Amino acid sequence: MNFDSLSTRELLALYASLLDALRSRGVLRSANNPLADYAENLCERAMGWKLVKKSTAGHDAIDAEGRKVEIKARRITAENGSRQLSAIRAIELQRFDFLAAILFDREFGIIRAALIPFAIVKELGKLSAHTNSWRFILRDSIWELPGVEDITERLKAAE
Repeated sequence: MNFDSLSTRELLALYASLLDALRSRGVLRSANNPLADYAENLCERAMGWKLVKKSTAGHDAIDAEGRKVEIKARRITAENGSRQLSAIRAIELQRFDFLAAILFDREFGIIRAALIPFAIVKELGKLSAHTNSWRFILRDSIWELPGVEDITERLKAAE
């Protein structure tokens, strides 16, 4: 398809149609950024987790042992190579046991993914007074820490 021939309005309409198609396939659960919903969908299929209602505070899924999992993703592009995940709210309440963190490339392909125990997230996360939330950066060194599980291949198999 030649996108250059389309107007800005036509491109945005195409984007809306793509989101509708992904929602009808059950890949997306909301009208928000599709990356978050796609990450949750991949984790559900690859890990066998049960997703909780979208309005549940502090976690997105429950594993087979009943542990709560927060799922965060970041799309790396040439324009923005940041690995900072979206805000983690009320970390002091420990609303999750593990953080499933996924790095995607610009075309939504999985680069790397990890299952990180809460204690590591709390230890390495930084409080942002401006947003009253915790920031967590998914550096390569995270995969080397004791207790961190590399779930990259499991998620890639679910792509």
